[in-house]
Amino acid sequence: MMERHNEDGRILLSEGEPMPGYAELISRGYAVMLAALKGCTDCGWELSRSTLMTNAHITWVELALFLLCTVFWTAMRGGMTAYVFQPLARWSRLQPKDAAKMPESAWKLTFYTLAWSYSAYLLFFAGYSFFQDPGSAFHGWQSGMRVPCDIAIAYLIQGSFYGHSIYATLYMDAWRRDSIVMLAHHLITLALIAFSYAFRYHNVGVLVLFLHDISDVQLELTKLNVYFKSRGGGRHLINEVVSNLGCVSFSFSWFWFRLYWFPLKVLYATCITSLEAVPNIPLYFFFNFLLFLLLLMNIYWFLFILLFVAKVLTGRMKELSDVREYEEEGEPRKVPFVSGPDANGKYMQNGVVKDKNL
Repeated sequence: MMERHNEDGRILLSEGEPMPGYAELISRGYAVMLAALKGCTDCGWELSRSTLMTNAHITWVELALFLLCTVFWTAMRGGMTAYVFQPLARWSRLQPKDAAKMPESAWKLTFYTLAWSYSAYLLFFAGYSFFQDPGSAFHGWQSGMRVPCDIAIAYLIQGSFYGHSIYATLYMDAWRRDSIVMLAHHLITLALIAFSYAFRYHNVGVLVLFLHDISDVQLELTKLNVYFKSRGGGRHLINEVVSNLGCVSFSFSWFWFRLYWFPLKVLYATCITSLEAVPNIPLYFFFNFLLFLLLLMNIYWFLFILLFVAKVLTGRMKELSDVREYEEEGEPRKVPFVSGPDANGKYMQNGVVKDKNL
């Protein structure tokens, strides 16, 4: 059964529709994409270029706002780190290695909590139906159609933040063993945000952001409690309990939101429903390629999570910490691009830090 919507995708009548399973996604997705590929007789660079010129709609004012907000997030992080997070770390008497990492997690928790809350508001309280019926994201699509103001605000916030995050990964964040993958993730996410806005695929974009941000909220909250459980020379049970519960919740939400709902809601809609609603939809293969890359990265990080849980359960890791920072005993940590104090307050030269263990 289907839903009826107005031109902005807001619900007029909701009847509900069952969500597909993995088998249906794979079988139907393969058949539909193969048929689309066979039917594309003149695919190539020239068609892509003309499609881009014809259907991409973005103004210089919007680009200027994006750059301005990117600088704003960078300045905001610097200010909050210097005047809020670092003083809080000193006041809480965190261990030096935790005090060095705490501002990064506090900043990300602040942003992702606000961003995810706004996405949840759009999906569940603003009258849009994209979560209940993801296929409706493509109903009434037209090239250059008006982007609702509330969704445009979400895109400006998220796009500029990921622009800032590319810079932050290189020059501000602690370098970890998966930071190259994280950098690729930011680049792919920014490309998806920019192109989905320009091609007016903003409806499904809101759903993608909602399904991914919740895991980041739980991850950063868990990491903060890991840092705060050993402070002031003592052990704090509340923070330890919250960090343990957060690890379980984070692992579950990662699978449920990113490996269950994301493929079955988003990829099913973009691979199958989009062509049903809009035959010959522009850049069909390009957007689905980026979304499948995002899914592969989600699977890659989930393997990190499973490895981390296995090490905790088998006693190879004695206490909970950040899975992204795990390294084998005695393994040096190479940190490209930056020089400065590491997580223990020691200075590194040419980006190499020794004896960093978790």
